Amino acid sequence: MADDKDEDSKQAIYNVDIDVSVVLGQSNLRVNQLLKLGRGAVVELEQKTSDPVEMFANDILIARGEVVITSGDKIGVTLTELVKSIYNAGA
Repeated sequence: MADDKDEDSKQAIYNVDIDVSVVLGQSNLRVNQLLKLGRGAVVELEQKTSDPVEMFANDILIARGEVVITSGDKIGVTLTELVKSIYNAGA
């Protein structure tokens, strides 16, 4: 019986939506620079192409990885490191 309750709890968690984001880099701009940006503008990031990107789940850093091009010319991330935090240290 206890196993059934555990399985039901897991199934409920599997359906929870989370916001996943990957940070490719950052840049500091003044408002007037931001307002001048138009189509085709390039914003230089403070990160090299060889640097790992960071992956966040609900604004919590969970992993680092490398950018890859997938089939269909889509961008993906290959995870290279899972990050231990106070939120997922017990996992």
